[in-house]
Amino acid sequence: MRLGLALGYWGRGPDPRHVELAVEAERLGYDSVWTAEAWGSDAFTPLTWIAARTSRIQLGTAVAQMAARTPTATAMHALTLDHLSGGRMMLGLGLSGPQVVEGWYGRPFPKSPLTATREYVEVIRQVLRREGPVELDGRFHSHPYSGQDGTGLGKPLKPITHPLRPGLPVLLGAEGPKNIAQTTRIADGWLPLYWSPLRTDVHEASLAEVPEARGGTGQCHFMVAPMARAQVCEDVAEGLLPVKAMLGFYIGGMGHAARNFHADLMARMGFEAEARRIQQLFLEGRRAEAIDAVPDAFADEISLVGPRERIAERLTLWRKGPVTDLLITAPDLPTLRTLAELNA
Repeated sequence: MRLGLALGYWGRGPDPRHVELAVEAERLGYDSVWTAEAWGSDAFTPLTWIAARTSRIQLGTAVAQMAARTPTATAMHALTLDHLSGGRMMLGLGLSGPQVVEGWYGRPFPKSPLTATREYVEVIRQVLRREGPVELDGRFHSHPYSGQDGTGLGKPLKPITHPLRPGLPVLLGAEGPKNIAQTTRIADGWLPLYWSPLRTDVHEASLAEVPEARGGTGQCHFMVAPMARAQVCEDVAEGLLPVKAMLGFYIGGMGHAARNFHADLMARMGFEAEARRIQQLFLEGRRAEAIDAVPDAFADEISLVGPRERIAERLTLWRKGPVTDLLITAPDLPTLRTLAELNA
């Protein structure tokens, strides 16, 4: 199991520790570093900054939002950064949800998310392969554009720049069972949002096609790369507070009461009543109570928090399942170093 460093997205402003953490992660032997975006900082610019300060570590987006860019624009970002970094780019993509897509990007959330995702990835693959002009008669992504409000003058184009790697890895942040199953067929990896090594059966059916998706050779190169907050500390309950705050926000507020993918995932993982209670409290404006309502057990399962010995013991559980890459969100350098030592 490889280790990655997940830096997420900025809050009010840039985090001055991010470059330092990335440089130290590379020195410690971490395989990858990942950035994200929500409705503030973008995913690609900070990753480029980190690329200029490092030489070996892989560079990933976890995730870049599909609604933020057309698939060809995303492919341009990826192939450009892949060239500048000497072939270290990994492109992680996600749909986000209706509130962000329609509220922030001002675009309709696709009525068929599976089709929209599949078309998006297909366009990116065509750009990266550069075998001919990009052409797709898609429901959501047509190349050339064929809508009635267009001019009809669109011309199929092939990228001017030759991509460094036609097989640049594309990963998807999928949450629903059908979306995860499709991910195993069209992508090079999956970026789970919450992962519990105690509940791998939740995703067993969705991941059943992974070997076949890689040609039936018996050697699976498909990445399963969940994120987990890690913190070396003596007080486990205190160390779980940031995890509970994150869960309270995502499960309570990152989605509509009737359509919240994060709450639905928590429910499928065995905490349905708790997920609905968190939603209710958050949407009523009782945010502190919503965070308090996050079960310590759930927060603990999806993270690595506590004394060194406890983290070492729990790390063995993560190694037993299908996880290939563990993406650590760590608040300090000592935690980064401890994880590197324990995973050596």
